[in-house]
Amino acid sequence: MKPTLSDEERNRLDKLISETEKRTNTQIVLSVVKRSDSYAELPWIAFALGASIAGLLIFILDLLSNDWVPQVTILAAVAGILTGGAVLALLAVLIPGFAKRFLTAHRAEVEVRQYAESLFLDRELFATGSRTGILLLVSLFERKVVLLPDRGLRNQLTVESMQSVIAAMASFLKRKKICRAFEAGLEKLSGILGTSVPGTGENELPNEIIEEKGV
Repeated sequence: MKPTLSDEERNRLDKLISETEKRTNTQIVLSVVKRSDSYAELPWIAFALGASIAGLLIFILDLLSNDWVPQVTILAAVAGILTGGAVLALLAVLIPGFAKRFLTAHRAEVEVRQYAESLFLDRELFATGSRTGILLLVSLFERKVVLLPDRGLRNQLTVESMQSVIAAMASFLKRKKICRAFEAGLEKLSGILGTSVPGTGENELPNEIIEEKGV
């Protein structure tokens, strides 16, 4: 899998992670995922749309046509409808940006959060003495961010404050500036937490940025 972040960007983020962890007494892990689910239904949704559009066009052409050859007309209509559906389904498979048009915001949010929660457990990000681990995950296909703090940070990180971190990253994510998005998120997170989190400041989790292909 081709890395999303360059070595220079990784070094910049590693330094910023260390600085933020020291200031806030937290343990922060960044992750970039290509996509959080396969979304097997998207090509079928595209197929249904393509078939519907083709069917409508064929119906209109049939109304405007004076010629009527039942067998030929029916076969052509069936072929046209299937072709219209197949073309859009193929585009949904080959072009991620096109497939994303058929993905609802709610479905994307649910899948990205589930992926983040699974990653949090698999990588044992809960294994800190004061339960102050934080996962900041970006899922590229969905263009979604999940900020997942451990239970030791529930008082410091409210829903509103976490949304403000995500909002600070959104504009950079839209422009596919992943490194800048993480930098903005870490800066916002540092400003919110300050030095209010009790802890030893020890480095309990690796600073390595997790990059995965996803599902």
